[in-house]
Amino acid sequence: MEFDTINLFDRGVRILPDGRLLTEERRMQGDMEGWTVATFHVETDADVHSDTWEMHPTGDELVTVLTGSVRMYLKPETDGAPTNLVRLTAGHAYVVPRGRWHRLELDEPSDLMSIGPRRGTQLQHCTA
Repeated sequence: MEFDTINLFDRGVRILPDGRLLTEERRMQGDMEGWTVATFHVETDADVHSDTWEMHPTGDELVTVLTGSVRMYLKPETDGAPTNLVRLTAGHAYVVPRGRWHRLELDEPSDLMSIGPRRGTQLQHCTA
């Protein structure tokens, strides 16, 4: 029997509702059924689109730092409240609640993994 490995820095893995796993081109948004596992090596803030808020309306997202460190910003849930800051270092994760706008900035080059549903993902450019 032959076994194929998956380079998670090149391909995504989708967990389908029936329990099957599907390897595919890594996509962070679209009309995709199930949950996506995506791993990234990031060198600069541009690699994590630090100027863009992201929101997943169909489920929570687990953001994990495998190596390095990042700052995650969460938009306030009420107008006028301050932006929340979560610092993540290697081996730590944060569960972004469903529907919560968030974005990342790097403290240093990092390897990240995210797990969550991508269906309906929305993006919003940061404004000053």
